[in-house]
Amino acid sequence: MTEAAATAQAEVKAPKVDKAGRAYGTGRRKDAVARVWIKPGSGNVTVNGREIAKYFARPVLRMIVNQPFVALDRAGSFDVQCTVKGGGLSGQAGAVRHGISRALDNFSPEFHKVLRSGGFLTRDSRVVERKKYGKRKARRSFQFSKR
Repeated sequence: MTEAAATAQAEVKAPKVDKAGRAYGTGRRKDAVARVWIKPGSGNVTVNGREIAKYFARPVLRMIVNQPFVALDRAGSFDVQCTVKGGGLSGQAGAVRHGISRALDNFSPEFHKVLRSGGFLTRDSRVVERKKYGKRKARRSFQFSKR
């Protein structure tokens, strides 16, 4: 029994937190890459030095970013600071969400099961299909003209 208890404790990950009490996570979506730091706080979210409401003006994008906190019932209990590069706003919002999820997983391993079951830790691998020669776009052909 003591060996089973020892292996169960070994399987639980230790929190990865720096000296400032922050946890880090990298998120990716399409061409966007987000570097995210979280720490316990009042719920302030800054993206590239700007407030979330200024950076992600559309409410749907803000909802996407806050999904991991809502799934954990921890909305407004963490301060998030992130830098995001590449892609468009939709991809950047997905990258920030992925980074927040990874940072939460590093902050407290107890969150892992809820985040994994919600699909927040899995990178969305869908990217834009490349254009092929002889086609107008990736799959769209040129318009057929009979005469």
